[in-house]
Amino acid sequence: MQQSSRLVKLIILALLGTISLLLFFLNFPIPFLPPYLKIDFSEVPALIAALIFSPLAGVLVEAIKNLLYLVVSGAGDPIGVAANFLAGVLFIVPVAMLYHKYKGVKSIVSGLVTGTIIMAAGMSILNYFVILPAYAWFIGAPGMAESTAKSVAVFAGVLPFSVIKGVIIGMLFVPLFIKMHRWIEQKRTNFI
Repeated sequence: MQQSSRLVKLIILALLGTISLLLFFLNFPIPFLPPYLKIDFSEVPALIAALIFSPLAGVLVEAIKNLLYLVVSGAGDPIGVAANFLAGVLFIVPVAMLYHKYKGVKSIVSGLVTGTIIMAAGMSILNYFVILPAYAWFIGAPGMAESTAKSVAVFAGVLPFSVIKGVIIGMLFVPLFIKMHRWIEQKRTNFI
């Protein structure tokens, strides 16, 4: 019985990862930000997995989405894919942790705010010290790794983008969660 429950859980996570990949392709840029920064809703299935199962389940859905994207896209930009994974993890884990501790809509809202702040701060720091230098090396553009270029990229791109993305996903997810709350709790009970 436990083995079949584990198999069902893996199938659900794989399906949510695939749905997440499809949502990843439905993206749009924000007019006043760099065009490579695009909003998508691929974190929503990962959030659902994290709420039903655990924060780790949300991380696994993010990993599945990004691994599938590498396979489908031909892995042209592994650094961007790694950055997407890190951003998703930084956003999802705080939401799931607060939800599993306190339950309810208030914990989702405070989790989304916390996740947005952690994602914005974490991605700003990671971009400045790791991601932008790695990307500059990867594409052979050492000028991108200079402190002025990194500062502009972070403060005029990554930071506002992360905040806007968190707010947009939060505004979409709260009403979705209110509609799905009973179903999520029912599924949680089935898998505990």
